[in-house]
Amino acid sequence: MMADSTASPKVENFARLFPLPNLVLYPQIVQGLHIFEPRYRELMADTLAGDMHFALVLLQPDWENDYDECPPIQEIACLGKVVAHDQMNDGRYNLQLRGITRIRILEELDDDKPYRTARYEPLHDIVPAQMSTLSALRKEVATAILARFPEGGTTHKQIEELIHSDTPLGPLCDIFAYSLPLPLELKQQLLAECDVAARATQLAAALRLPQPGRRFPPEFSAN
Repeated sequence: MMADSTASPKVENFARLFPLPNLVLYPQIVQGLHIFEPRYRELMADTLAGDMHFALVLLQPDWENDYDECPPIQEIACLGKVVAHDQMNDGRYNLQLRGITRIRILEELDDDKPYRTARYEPLHDIVPAQMSTLSALRKEVATAILARFPEGGTTHKQIEELIHSDTPLGPLCDIFAYSLPLPLELKQQLLAECDVAARATQLAAALRLPQPGRRFPPEFSAN
């Protein structure tokens, strides 16, 4: 297993793309991935020989009709850095990808790679200037999510600790958006929302919706 280097290589505004149909990655989240298709093995080889970065991007609906070619992808993706990896004897990879930043895909590139590449621009959180606004939004999210868990339970306590930590509101919403079983479309919408106030409001509204006939959310992990 190779661990993350302490070096911080320069990231150009060019990204290798790893499209997936059912996963939305957020900044600071670490996601395990298994790479087995030949084109993505080459992507990994180039990534490891280069800047250690590639972007995880969600496929648009009806991707099944064109999976082996170039099915449409979402405009907003998450650039990630490989922080650990293990290559098996048959060429497959297991890896850990840490989300680095939201990006907007500007155009895909026409090159000779078997995988897709694109130019991108990084996106940054737009944070309310007033502490009172941030506090009110944090309370709104906290109230909506804590109502879903039995008071006094382990999960309730874990969430309370996270809410009262020094994690900023934007990343806090990202942790909840990633961890909870929200609709995939909503997860993508939350990734695409750079306005932290709007992201928090949208997340809180979704958490207040009733979930008939199912246990929501399941056990939550702060890790």
